[in-house]
Amino acid sequence: MNPMKRLWWNHYPSQHLGADLLAGLVVTVLVLPQSMAYAMLAGLPPQVGLYVSILPVIAYALVGSSMTQAVGPVAITAIMTYSVLSPLAQPASPQYLALAAMLALLSGLFVLAFGVLRLGFLSNLLSRPVVSGFISGSALLILMSQLKLLLGLQVQGASSWAQLASTLEQVPQSNLSSAGLGCSGLLVLFAARAGLPRLLLRRGASPTMAQFLSRLVPVLLVVLSTLAVVLFDLDRRAGVAVVGHVNSGWPDLGLNWFSWPGMGSLLVPALTLAFIGTVQNITMAQALAMKRRERVDANLELVGLGLSNIAASVFGGMPVGGGLSRSAVNLSSGAQTPLASIVSALCMLCIVSLGTAWFTRIPLAILAASIVVAAVNMIDVAELRRAWVYDRADALAFLGTALGVLGLGLEMGIVLGIGLSLVTLLYRASTPHIAVVGRIVGTEHFRNVQRHGVETLPGVLFVRIDESIFFGNLRAVESRLMAELAAMPEVHDLVLIMSAVNRLDLTALEALTETQQDLRARGIELHLAEVKGPMQDRLLHTALWKKLSGRVHRSVNEAFELLKSART
Repeated sequence: MNPMKRLWWNHYPSQHLGADLLAGLVVTVLVLPQSMAYAMLAGLPPQVGLYVSILPVIAYALVGSSMTQAVGPVAITAIMTYSVLSPLAQPASPQYLALAAMLALLSGLFVLAFGVLRLGFLSNLLSRPVVSGFISGSALLILMSQLKLLLGLQVQGASSWAQLASTLEQVPQSNLSSAGLGCSGLLVLFAARAGLPRLLLRRGASPTMAQFLSRLVPVLLVVLSTLAVVLFDLDRRAGVAVVGHVNSGWPDLGLNWFSWPGMGSLLVPALTLAFIGTVQNITMAQALAMKRRERVDANLELVGLGLSNIAASVFGGMPVGGGLSRSAVNLSSGAQTPLASIVSALCMLCIVSLGTAWFTRIPLAILAASIVVAAVNMIDVAELRRAWVYDRADALAFLGTALGVLGLGLEMGIVLGIGLSLVTLLYRASTPHIAVVGRIVGTEHFRNVQRHGVETLPGVLFVRIDESIFFGNLRAVESRLMAELAAMPEVHDLVLIMSAVNRLDLTALEALTETQQDLRARGIELHLAEVKGPMQDRLLHTALWKKLSGRVHRSVNEAFELLKSART
């Protein structure tokens, strides 16, 4: 089927119009301060966050398959943008803006290519602990970057750690008014997130209204803090840092920033950004679809995300992604289709067109507080705890990725995470679980002799190999077989249970053939049981199969009964 025929706007349900219009208006109000804050987190002027909440949002809404996913400036793409570009140019400078637009273009082209080539499965290459570790490490970097704004300090540094060290040294010189605003904002935001919904529910508010009012707190906080700055002239009298001049009107629409010489240095970062965006976007879209019992097309999602980043490169110039908080607001506001995102984008366009003068005196400490609260919620301690209890290897992958992001940077952190995942996978494959089994009395079921009370046959060894056999784990399999045979010198029949063996590579085949010859010389017959059809098709014409000293049994119980009767 042509994917374009599945696009939501071909058959828009008219009954959703009212809900989508209302949700679009609500989302516009709620994401205004967040959009500006994330642009500043990326080292860009605040109006850039508003710009990329317009055309890129429409581009994704028209093409993406998710009904409620919302794209825009998000924390991960913002901190990655800053991490990549800050060593190359001064933040907020014309060169920096051009590089940010180029990064959006390149990452968009990569993601679009992933979608066109139907590579949505690439999102499965990163395990959940690695993704959680990457996001958690990035969140810690975000926290470190915002500390200076919370305290009203002017800090310089080539890296996040250098900035943190400089910030800690200058703590005694903090601007008390900025620090007071920032810390008060943090308390209000954390309190609103933690306790306000429950309080409203106890007072009789509906769950939807309680959630809406709690999400409205950041907007009210921005408004009230800005009024405080204006009424008490805090920026001029007390030195409170504010946003400053915010351009109104539309940005320049075009590719006049395009520069081939600077592209080479951005290819690898853009590919990393595209890969992370792919994983985050598809994961978020699938999670939202599950809540609504819908389905998403992973490849169509990538086409939409790629087009939105390409649109961002010519209309604002900042990479965008599928936002967790933005999508959650969209869903909780009652959005039924992507029309809600289009309404939000058009409302944002009106705001930008009519004027942004009132944004100029928003205190930076309040925007920093909203970023800190969002970053704290990105640190997935619960995932680390679950991984530590269930599988230490996954927990180490989480920690390794997070520490790699903190110590080596975002790109090397994700490379380290992928490396740890691959090492874990190879380690598990190279150390397969092998069990000596026996039959549970009165049944046809066979279980590990170390875990269950089972019956066995004297001189017969039943061994189950719970992994495909290949060159990487061959030595472990051979060593275990030899150890079991050494522990039972009276063995005259060895039955290999192949129910879990999906593949036997050439190295393993030749080694198993040699093992059979060795066993024959020792007077031990080798049997195979429960060989899968595809495996059997490949083994039929091999020396192992043709010269097998024992027999091939359809089931383990069949082998047990035949060998039992043969020895009686």
